[in-house]
Order: sequence, then C-alpha cells, then structure tokens
Amino acid sequence: MKNILKRMHELYPVSDEAVNLFVSALKRQVFAPNTIIIQANKLDKNVYFIERGITRSFSLFDGKEVTTWFSKEGDGTCSSFSLYRNCPGFESVETLEEVEAYVISTTKLNELYSKHIDLANWMRVLQQENFLLLQDTHISRLNMSATERYKKFLKDFPDISNRVSLKHIASFLGITQQSLSRIRVSPDFLT
Repeated sequence: MKNILKRMHELYPVSDEAVNLFVSALKRQVFAPNTIIIQANKLDKNVYFIERGITRSFSLFDGKEVTTWFSKEGDGTCSSFSLYRNCPGFESVETLEEVEAYVISTTKLNELYSKHIDLANWMRVLQQENFLLLQDTHISRLNMSATERYKKFLKDFPDISNRVSLKHIASFLGITQQSLSRIRVSPDFLT
C-alpha cells in the first residue's frame, strides 16, 4: 500500500491511528485490464484506492464514450454521486491496465471520517486537488487550441500519457483521434 499511503501523506498529515484504522478497513482487489469496476446509472457503495494501475472515468454522450478523468497510483476513484448523494452516478470507471486497488465501503469511510477529522480532511484535500485539475482542464477546452491542450496534457500528466491509448487521450481533450495523430506529427508540435 505504499503508493496510497505516500499520496495520503503528501496531501495531509493523517495520524498513525487514523491510518491504521483506514488500512484495516480496506479490502485488496485485483482487476484485469478493461474491467468496468463502476457502472453508470447504478449505485456503487465503494471507493477504490489505486495501488497499481490506471483507470479512466467515462460517460456516454450520443452513444459515444467520452473520457472524463484518469486515476492512477495513489488516487481514489468512485462514483461521486454515490459517495456524496447516495444515488447512481453518470460515469463508468474502466481499468486500462491490471489494477490493484484497495476498496472500502462508503459507509465505513464515512464512519471513519466522523471519528477522525484528519482522515476527512485528507479526502477533502484529495477531492479539492482533483476538482482544481478538472476545472483547469475544462477551462483549457474553452480558450486553448487542440495543440495547446495536448501539450498541457503532456506537461500535467506525464506519467499517464505513455500508458493510455491515443483514443482515450483525444476523448479527454475533446478532439478526434485523427486530429490528435495530426497534432503529434505536425512541425508546430515538434518544435
């Protein structure tokens, strides 16, 4: 669990007692690549903390999958609507590699939050950082060219760009895979 705990301690000073209770509540699961671990429109009462591997969150729009987020080592992934509103969410989560995750029920996680404010603050900071990255991504779609968005993606997510398909990156950036392929070989991009 070194990646999860390393990320936890980078974000917030969680007490040893809270860490030990958190760890004891987790259940290790390994998922094969291309496994849907969270299904859109279904209540999912778990949070998945990724020790190894990568996932993508996506939604269907007009019958097409649109990638909305990537999660990797040290990150958590869940249905935000299920976690915060106790109702089905609109995104699915798929593994892109074999994923080793540590799973906790939302009920148990909320119980730990109520007893350990440092644990609740860690999750708040984790969600806050993800929200800020997501907001930055959305604003980039409004005021940057496709080439600029791709360069920004490579800078912001260097550890993801070599591990996921161009199809998923293009979808995340709001462009077609063909456009991304042209960007990658254009003289403007290579300079």
